[in-house]
Amino acid sequence: MSTPYSGATPAGGQAGYAPPADPAAQQNYASDYTENTAHSGAMGTPMTAAGNPDIEGISVGTLIGEVTKDLSTLMRQELELAKVEMKAEAKKAGQGAGMFGAAGFAGYMVALFLSLALMWALASAIPTGWSALIVAILWGIVGAVAFVMGRKKFQQVNPKPERTVDTLSEVPGALKPN
Repeated sequence: MSTPYSGATPAGGQAGYAPPADPAAQQNYASDYTENTAHSGAMGTPMTAAGNPDIEGISVGTLIGEVTKDLSTLMRQELELAKVEMKAEAKKAGQGAGMFGAAGFAGYMVALFLSLALMWALASAIPTGWSALIVAILWGIVGAVAFVMGRKKFQQVNPKPERTVDTLSEVPGALKPN
């Protein structure tokens, strides 16, 4: 049986619901929800033979109380479900960040060993000290270019959220009667 909470659409996924190729791989966030999720209203609405709610003899206040309790329970459950989903997605994001860190370290090692290979290749034509100096100067140029480009990007950053400030300044006017 499928529920609206039986799984999340992956980022960049399809626009509609498409069952996963492997049903065992589907994440069920609702199964992670462990709080007691019994109905908040103890009354339960009896049904007529025709399948309609039988509300004869029940006061409007009682019905509104049941609806209020059910809405309150629904909101708490939705909030808890959102927490469970966010926790699962944060875990995936953390794992992805760890993989990016490993990739960065691997890239550093590649650059290091390519630099050493270039140094030893140059050392076959000139003294080793001079070849190491040439490789260091090349890395200095790369670092200087990266610094200049990074500084330009930081100069373009505006720490003030302009659009938010504009829209927030319009809120008091929107609340006043025209």
